Amino acid sequence: MFLTTLIFFPLLMAGVLWFTPNEKILRPLALSFATVEFVLSLILFFKFDPSQSGLQLIEQYRWIPSVGVSYFVGLDGISFWLFMLTTFLTPLTILGSWTAIEKKIRGFLVAMLLLETTMLGTFVAMDAILFYTFFELSLVPMYFMIGIWGGQRRIYATLKFFIYTMVGSLFMLLGIIAMMFYAQDQLGVISASLVDFYKLKIPFVAGEILSTQTLLFLAFSLAFAIKVPLFPFHTWLPDAHVEAPTPGSVILAGVMLKMGTYGLLRFSIPMFPQASEYYSWIFLLIGVVGIIYGALVAMVQPDVKKLVAYSSVSHMGYIVLGLFSFNIYGVNGGVYQMLNHGISTGALFLLVGMIYERTHSREITKYGGLASAAPIFTIIFFIVTLSSIAVPMTNGFVGEFYILMGAFLGARPYAYFAVAGVVLGAAYMLWMFKRIFYGEKGTLVVEHEKHGLDLNSREILVMAPLVILIFWMGLFPGDFLRWSKASVDHVVANRTSYELSISDKESLRESVTRHLTNGLSK
Repeated sequence: MFLTTLIFFPLLMAGVLWFTPNEKILRPLALSFATVEFVLSLILFFKFDPSQSGLQLIEQYRWIPSVGVSYFVGLDGISFWLFMLTTFLTPLTILGSWTAIEKKIRGFLVAMLLLETTMLGTFVAMDAILFYTFFELSLVPMYFMIGIWGGQRRIYATLKFFIYTMVGSLFMLLGIIAMMFYAQDQLGVISASLVDFYKLKIPFVAGEILSTQTLLFLAFSLAFAIKVPLFPFHTWLPDAHVEAPTPGSVILAGVMLKMGTYGLLRFSIPMFPQASEYYSWIFLLIGVVGIIYGALVAMVQPDVKKLVAYSSVSHMGYIVLGLFSFNIYGVNGGVYQMLNHGISTGALFLLVGMIYERTHSREITKYGGLASAAPIFTIIFFIVTLSSIAVPMTNGFVGEFYILMGAFLGARPYAYFAVAGVVLGAAYMLWMFKRIFYGEKGTLVVEHEKHGLDLNSREILVMAPLVILIFWMGLFPGDFLRWSKASVDHVVANRTSYELSISDKESLRESVTRHLTNGLSK
């Protein structure tokens, strides 16, 4: 019951928060609940065995047995860090935006905790319908977060975000239903279990767009490509980021975008190996186009938040490049980069939100000379910038280095273009840093300097763990890679005949016992 407790504890606490009469304690309560959730999740370091590639800590109960749907959750190395990233970022986001949300605070904090439950559920759901349920439910709190607490164009941004992701998800739902019937035909029992999906032999004809495996691959991949978002499905992202409140942007960039790349690695690549290999050039191409296009568009953005949003398009292209390189360097790099992006871009959005609270503007040209007015803010922003442009000894370098190694081995022509993205990324980030922090003081800095522009102790407390992680992950990547390596290596080595086993004997015994008990009670 440990994973279930972790998944639904935020939901339970959201209920407590909703009925708490004293509004003054809502923020401390929400922060306490999110912190307790993070502390509880640290127990996973003791329960999870990184040497095993299979599922651990599984829990499985009948849900809709007539169509083979079950409540089936488990953890492997692919989902381990994404699960931890979610529990880690949530309390930091609540503390970081302590004063950013001024209206309807109760609703906002409840939405944050609901969102945490849906994100955690997405990363550990091993039943396709359960995954789809969490995947879709995560849209609801984010929809309200942008729609109620967003900027002036929040309604437009919210509708665009919701419609894009919903349309993509409907194709995935059709794909899941088709896979369930294939399970019935080939295994003799209808099932939505991913463990069963991996056993299926889906027909594939090279070059035939109507080949069953091709159609299913495209159905799943379209949903995940929109969620990432990959070029040219990215247009909802800048609007959503710009209009979202700071906590929404942090969670959107830090965690929700990873649902797309996680889906590609969990569903598209191992379930449809021939189609994913045959059509990998499409993903490599749009990944590289996204890297360069995102960097070029970021370079000309007048709004610093929009610049960071387009940098996300560029960075997510690297992850896709790594995953579709199909070798241990590329895929390990892709998984590591998911974690990096959550740390670095989450930190950037927090910093942008902190300065916006003071000046109420994100226009780059109105800043300048901020370094002398806010030295601590400048130092931390500079460190995060270095991380974002992948300077050695920071986390960003390790991820991009692995990805480029993988691309060089598996997709060399694309690696050459991806390197250009590294140069462009450094150019637009350092140029943005120069314009904001150096030169003559801008009108905003002059106007607000007397009120204090530097970070306060609460904000330093928020940024400190992120800065520590930037250097820890950059200097000692082995401390992090070892938790995902066995599962990632297993995917790469067995990509054409991938099966997901249950590694933990205790979980297996408990699961079998529960199944027998449920069966006898019927």
